[in-house]
Amino acid sequence: MLVGFDFADDAGVYQISPDTALVQTVDFFTPIVDDPYTFGQIAATNSLSDVYAMGGRPLTALALVCFPDKGDLEILEQILAGGLSKMMEAGCTIVGGHSIRDEETKFGYSVTGLIDPKKVLANKGAQPGDRLLLTKALGTGVISTAIKKGTAHPEWIDAAVRSMTTLNKVGAEIIIRANDQRPTTNDALVVHALTDITGFGLIGHAREMARASDVSLRIHTGRVPFLPGALECVRSNHIPGGLKANREFAECVVQYGNAISDDVKTLLFDPQTAGGLLIAVAAEHASDLVRALETGGVPAHEIGEVLPAGKPLISVVS
Repeated sequence: MLVGFDFADDAGVYQISPDTALVQTVDFFTPIVDDPYTFGQIAATNSLSDVYAMGGRPLTALALVCFPDKGDLEILEQILAGGLSKMMEAGCTIVGGHSIRDEETKFGYSVTGLIDPKKVLANKGAQPGDRLLLTKALGTGVISTAIKKGTAHPEWIDAAVRSMTTLNKVGAEIIIRANDQRPTTNDALVVHALTDITGFGLIGHAREMARASDVSLRIHTGRVPFLPGALECVRSNHIPGGLKANREFAECVVQYGNAISDDVKTLLFDPQTAGGLLIAVAAEHASDLVRALETGGVPAHEIGEVLPAGKPLISVVS
């Protein structure tokens, strides 16, 4: 076992030969949009993300289905078709799955990937001086809540769905390539730590990276991207339960600077579905990596930096 429960990493990594290890993860949830095909796409994108967040390549998947006994099978067919479309995009083969009768629909996958044991990117590894990059805007949690309440504007929904159905595949490939293209194998890695922003929100996952790496982090809210409508959803009190739980759990390690609105503070804890990658990259390579990501069609925002270990664990400034 190369990566387990120790530092709350995105997936488990188990070595099976000198040059090969398995990456294993599982994720499933209830519908967060009305369209079943789109829901299937989102569930697949979210399930695949943790493999990419370790620097791995998805290989096979098992579908997990909970569906009402008297439910419309055409809806289930559309959910499965949406998921299949994203698995095909990822080059990941669905080898089977399991279904049960449940009054509440749930869907997702258990995904297995491959990775070189020497190239695993985990929460642990961020170093003082590193820059923090983020590849997707925040806000899918509050916008999904607004969708359930029937108050989300079409442009908000479109932006959130586009984010939640965009694989982290290209971003992960660019990161892996950046580490592989060092002049010599003895040169320091370009990217030191990697995670994706999902259910625990930006602060929750940043906390995991900081604790695993024995460092502190500074986040600049003025550089953090938010989805269209995200701030409006917060102001209208479309706050998911997961956001409240995240804030209650992790805000104790955060120190805020002056002039940061509570709306912005709230979004830092928003639970994301299929969120972006949080990357700790060596300062001298940060600009090159941003350019490479953007050239590859992956938005990249430098949102902060890694500091020596100290208190607070996470400082949030404007």
